[in-house]
Amino acid sequence: MKNFISHLNKAFENRLRLGIMSILITNDWIEFNTLKELLEATDGNLASHITALEKINYLEVRKAFIGKKPNTSFRITKEGRKAFKDHIDALEQLIKKSS
Repeated sequence: MKNFISHLNKAFENRLRLGIMSILITNDWIEFNTLKELLEATDGNLASHITALEKINYLEVRKAFIGKKPNTSFRITKEGRKAFKDHIDALEQLIKKSS
């Protein structure tokens, strides 16, 4: 069982980061406000977790303007997709072993 635990990714230990990646893996691009609503997070809390995931290249940020209003959206990177898939696979193996 220890082997599966070692494959869990510390970047996804937080509920918000796990939620962010779960949403991003099923969407092409998603806007900040949509993420905030889906995860019931505050601006600052969500922004700090997004920054952490961006620093390790798990998500990509796109900033644009719609009219004069700024719009920020995100998508998962190939590296992020692989890391998240590996994490989920390790969780599944851990659950199977403990059943």
